[in-house]
Amino acid sequence: MTLDQIRIFLAVAERGHVTRAAEALNMTQSAVSAAIATLEATYDVRLFDRVGRGIALTQAGHDFTPQARALLQEAAMTKQALADLSQEIRGRLRIQASQTVASYWLPPRLMRLHSLHPGVQIDLAVGNTAQAAEAVSAGTADLGFVEGALPDSDLHRRVVARDELVLVMARDHPMARAARFEAQDYVQMQWILRESGSGTRSETELHLAEMGLSAANLDVALELPSNEAVLAAVAAGPQVTMLSARAVGAAKGRGLAMRRVTWAPHPARVFAVLTHPKRYQSRAVRALLDLL
Repeated sequence: MTLDQIRIFLAVAERGHVTRAAEALNMTQSAVSAAIATLEATYDVRLFDRVGRGIALTQAGHDFTPQARALLQEAAMTKQALADLSQEIRGRLRIQASQTVASYWLPPRLMRLHSLHPGVQIDLAVGNTAQAAEAVSAGTADLGFVEGALPDSDLHRRVVARDELVLVMARDHPMARAARFEAQDYVQMQWILRESGSGTRSETELHLAEMGLSAANLDVALELPSNEAVLAAVAAGPQVTMLSARAVGAAKGRGLAMRRVTWAPHPARVFAVLTHPKRYQSRAVRALLDLL
């Protein structure tokens, strides 16, 4: 069994199609089919069922998939450890970051890392806070950058910056010039919120609790999966939202009013970097942590 056979197996398993796997791997379809056939013949196990033009995992294939992923992750960590023996800091740095951090805070720091260590390949995936934590836990990311609180976990969490949430609405909204807001004002307004699992949503819910409310008390028109989508929706309609001041500041010129919260405890939050205490930290990982 070779690592190439494992990579080919996972490519086919994830796509359910030999041709699409071959295209993703930049291989011929016959080479992919041959690698799968060799793997099955060597271990006398059937990993896929061929159904018409399609292909589907057998139960044995399903059982083998997590072990195959773990093997590739271990191989990647071993490769990185060997690369670290070099004098030059290089290798692959896998990062998963929540949207606010990835869009408004992290890029200048990654550019600084690149200028100091151009041999480091940076792979950045963007999701929400829950997805970033899951990626670090699963070993598919070396570092996770998140905003707000996390559920209990074994991950190490280090604060690297601070942020605040602000109330956002169109400048011509009837409440745009209100001196303060009461809980009843929140109930009467229509809202657009970020999706559950995002740091912005969890911090919004903490702020609502300070107002004696929950999301269930609000008239929520939409839940959207990105800051940009929320800002575009609020700019186009009579709804309000809570977002990072960094996100709103970057959206100048859209006719939005940003109100800092003075009528309740200030909804401040932190940006944090997550690391796994039991996984190897490459020199590339340590170089970025040192920059922070």
